[in-house]
Amino acid sequence: MISIEHVSKFYGAYKALDDVSLEIGEGEFFSLLGPSGCGKTTLLRSIAGFDVPSNGEIRIDGVPSVLVPANRRPTNMVFQNYAIFPHLDVGENVAYGLKRMNLGAQEERRRVSDALDQVRLSGLDKRKAHELSGGQRQRVALARALVMRPKVLLLDEPLSALDKKLREQMQVELRTLQKAVGITFILVTHDQYEALALSDRIAVMFGGRIAQVATPKEIYQRPRTRKVADFLGGMNFLHGRVLDEQSASVSVDAARFGRIDLAKPQGFVANGGDVTLGIRPERLRLLWDNDRAPNELSGRVENRAYFGEVTHLTIGVDGLEQPLSMIETNDYGADDLPVGAEIRLAYDPEAFVLLAEDPPVARM
Repeated sequence: MISIEHVSKFYGAYKALDDVSLEIGEGEFFSLLGPSGCGKTTLLRSIAGFDVPSNGEIRIDGVPSVLVPANRRPTNMVFQNYAIFPHLDVGENVAYGLKRMNLGAQEERRRVSDALDQVRLSGLDKRKAHELSGGQRQRVALARALVMRPKVLLLDEPLSALDKKLREQMQVELRTLQKAVGITFILVTHDQYEALALSDRIAVMFGGRIAQVATPKEIYQRPRTRKVADFLGGMNFLHGRVLDEQSASVSVDAARFGRIDLAKPQGFVANGGDVTLGIRPERLRLLWDNDRAPNELSGRVENRAYFGEVTHLTIGVDGLEQPLSMIETNDYGADDLPVGAEIRLAYDPEAFVLLAEDPPVARM
């Protein structure tokens, strides 16, 4: 549905997008994820037609679109602030874009009714904008975009203004809505958990470039670089030394974790034998009493933070440069471990990931 080919965008000497190429499928829920200033909103606005790339081409449903104005593209956009017109009621807000189509009053009412049904606002068409809750305002913005029947719906951090509980509720509704209407959704967000929960695929961006594109599971469990791994949730990073390298595998000395045998990532190049390994905090497990595991490590609790169903522990291990972070459910008393307690933990060597060097970022 969307084909982005070598797109760059300059603002004077500043390079907001740097040779971006990307394919987004029909009916896909796709997220652009990254920190503020990484270029994700510029890329979304370029797809929408609000920004014109300095170089490259964007095709929407096979049609070259760089020179096509925003109102002529088969896209519609939901903005971060929703842009609800305060002087119009809900029905008038949703119908606003239909006015230029000269559909006739009956067809216009039918489309507005269908759009409100889709976002579960039936019967609220006469409600004033100032009488809406945050979640209802977000639904009105979605209905106003969907009523135009776009091929692609663009979402610029549409949930960022909502509180945590409502945001999580709207994430479920947004995914359900996308499956129901069946069109391509492209979401911009800086919230990694939102991207993981909603997306079919995710593109992680830094410095105007795409660092990795993958499914949520792949990008979380097998990040390519340290920067991607660090942005997508917590990660323990370890220094390692290459012991043996084959065409498809690498053996690494991982300090206290011993020899770790790993599949070689695509494009991996050892930097003089030094490598970086990563393991997620939840892949480390506390051993209690007489528990035994084939791979164990001893340490002591340096810090802990209680989060209800889980406790985050910081574990100091002799011989490691940095303490380990781990997450343990509170079923067996992890929340009662005192700082200074001696503990044992288990790990699975297959949970380690070999991380490539982060490419340099050049924005000027």
